[in-house]
Amino acid sequence: MNNQTTSTNAVSVRNVFKNYDDVEALHDLSLDFPKGELTSLLGPSGCGKTTLLKIIAGLLPATSGEVIVNGKTVTGPGPDRAFVFQDFALLPWASVLRNVAFGLELRGVPKSEREAIAEKYIADVGLSGFEQKVPHELSGGMRQRVGLARALSVNAEVLLMDEPFSAVDEQTRRKFQEDLLNLVKHENKTFLFVTHSIEEAVYVSDQIALLLPRPSRVSEIIRPSGFRHKPIDSIRRDSEYLDIVDKIWESLRTYVE
Repeated sequence: MNNQTTSTNAVSVRNVFKNYDDVEALHDLSLDFPKGELTSLLGPSGCGKTTLLKIIAGLLPATSGEVIVNGKTVTGPGPDRAFVFQDFALLPWASVLRNVAFGLELRGVPKSEREAIAEKYIADVGLSGFEQKVPHELSGGMRQRVGLARALSVNAEVLLMDEPFSAVDEQTRRKFQEDLLNLVKHENKTFLFVTHSIEEAVYVSDQIALLLPRPSRVSEIIRPSGFRHKPIDSIRRDSEYLDIVDKIWESLRTYVE
């Protein structure tokens, strides 16, 4: 395990506290997210992973502290960040094409341009031919792909993903993980990824931040490295991958009820 970080960070969290009435959710939390990499937030239920993600997205204010995205302090949502929700958050009455293009529509992009962009990302996530379907006609995995395509289409520099694969079956989840690794490789974006799965975090991440239970703070930064260059289908059998999974479990098992 390597605890070094790169010098170029897309997102920096500095001394963030978050209180809900008399409950302290985040305690003096500081964390850097390297540009162009995928960082997973991993920890027990209730440790503040989603709270931190929403603060970075600008959807939730911090009680104190600062979040900086590409050199600018976050004061609310912005076009430099896109959120992939756990529950898809699709427009139920709109087609796949309209859903994927919706963020661009809100930004005033002309119809022909936004639909061309949307079609590109619909193809990238493997949904060509489903452009005119509406969400209830799709499987859960397909709906999640629509949500991912929508986030990619607005060309945000930072993608925030809140347990995006938790609602799909194991086979679909594994395929999504492989697709995500390819996106990280080719899109040159910064991914912030919340998961409860140790195996998933080690499999997809350049960096893993282990968060301790409430009040949440970072206990360890882990940078899996030795197997990142290997073929995707061989990573789960790599000895370093398995060792890191075991070490993280030993770090977290004390906090699992």
